[in-house]
Amino acid sequence: MNIIFVSNKMAKAKTLSVLQTSLLIGALILVPVLLTLLFLTPPSNIKEQGMKALLPPQLKSTIINSQVHLDAYAKELGELQARMMRLDAQSQRLAKLAGEKDKQAPNTAKKPIVSVPLDGRGGPLVLASPMTELDLQKAIAELTDAVDARDESLSTIEAKILQQSVLKEMLPNGSPVAVAYNSSSYGWRIDPFTGGKAFHEGLDFPANMGTPIRAAADGIVSFAEHTPDYGNIVKIEHGSGLQTRYAHASKLLVHAGDRVVKGQEVAEIGSTGRSTGPHLHYEIRLNGESLDPRKYLGN
Repeated sequence: MNIIFVSNKMAKAKTLSVLQTSLLIGALILVPVLLTLLFLTPPSNIKEQGMKALLPPQLKSTIINSQVHLDAYAKELGELQARMMRLDAQSQRLAKLAGEKDKQAPNTAKKPIVSVPLDGRGGPLVLASPMTELDLQKAIAELTDAVDARDESLSTIEAKILQQSVLKEMLPNGSPVAVAYNSSSYGWRIDPFTGGKAFHEGLDFPANMGTPIRAAADGIVSFAEHTPDYGNIVKIEHGSGLQTRYAHASKLLVHAGDRVVKGQEVAEIGSTGRSTGPHLHYEIRLNGESLDPRKYLGN
């Protein structure tokens, strides 16, 4: 079948076959669609997709792996940043405890005797080599070690200052339960529920259900109730902003307002709240901020 077109100006007839007619109709349909896609798709995406299409499979895999590594490094740096923020807060607490304000060291550099221009510079040009992945790993590891050392040092200094400023009876240096504690439980660890890294603000004392929990120092009970995270918890105020917390208890033996003495039984071991099994979660806090209980036990 043929289609005949007649032009009024030329007075000539043009014949199109069925195939030519189909192609013409298809072109008229596709052109608007392609133009619409062209305007809706961002140019950067078009370029990026075009570049990826030209890459060999092996190079594509290398790029994907590099992105995964970069994401991992970014996560590590984020965790280090969070730790540095905690150290900054700890430094501010130490400054307040010591009664000192942060002061900048005075500039003791000697002034030149003769006034001469000091802008002379020179020397051969030595360009810095690009940092490799191994260099980045090493830098992160060194920074992590430095943060660990700083954290340990600040915690020790803080404990010594508190021990000197607080009355002996009010210092929470007694063991809250007659069992060994998990020495690695304070600080950054893998959360047993989420599987991700999280900061654990106390020490865990695994023990049998019903084991007595005792006050670490003299004080007044400020809270003895159930909460979703801590379960049954006792909070004791020891003065000077110091507070101890005894969490996940199966039974509470004191009430808010009670005065307690060091070694007095205040609760019993349990597994209430956000807990995986019977144990005591023990915290020491100064003005709401968690301290490392290991620095006070037995001192």
